[in-house]
Amino acid sequence: MVEIRGLKKSYPLAAETVEALRGVSLVLRAGEMVALVGSSGSGKTTLLNLLGCLDRPTDGVILLEGQEVQALGEHRLAEVRRRQVGIVFQDAALIPTITALENVGLPFSFDRWSGERAEIPAQMLSLVGLADKGGRYPEELSGGERQRVAIARALVYRPSLLLADEPTGNLDSENGRRIFALFRELVAKHRIAALVATHNKDLAGMADRSVHLRDGRLVDGGDR
Repeated sequence: MVEIRGLKKSYPLAAETVEALRGVSLVLRAGEMVALVGSSGSGKTTLLNLLGCLDRPTDGVILLEGQEVQALGEHRLAEVRRRQVGIVFQDAALIPTITALENVGLPFSFDRWSGERAEIPAQMLSLVGLADKGGRYPEELSGGERQRVAIARALVYRPSLLLADEPTGNLDSENGRRIFALFRELVAKHRIAALVATHNKDLAGMADRSVHLRDGRLVDGGDR
């Protein structure tokens, strides 16, 4: 389970302070896919960055599997980010000069025990329905296939939390629905807590529930 309490984030901008998050509280449960809905500038990316341990909150608590992570040192925070959190970006963020299989296995390149996990990238590609595409380069894959590779890469450490920032933003409606359906299937099967940001209300309806962020506050579906 993932829990955030009273999360705030502010940034200095010229002579003023911008409040990106204004006291957000939310619980994400294992096996649950939650859609994060909100317009541009509502704070969705800020919230995902904080949950993904890519940034630190100004105030509030982030509990990941019972551990407070917002005050951890940089080394320990990096370990949490790498092993317990999977992140999928809008543009897939694949390296174009290496194959799909190598992209999926990229997180292991920073791990001294990577040789013992050599079979996992292929298993993850199979999990997302791309067992026969491991040798292809990103430019040889469709947009939907590239996003599936990104999902496989996010799952190699079997994270407890999966985050996605507009993962279907560059896809047509049919591929968008397929990616959301895949998220839902993987989250339920592997008991992952997932938060997926989207502008698309139809896709948000495929999640277990939706929360609505507006001007840095949860106005619907949050825990306040």
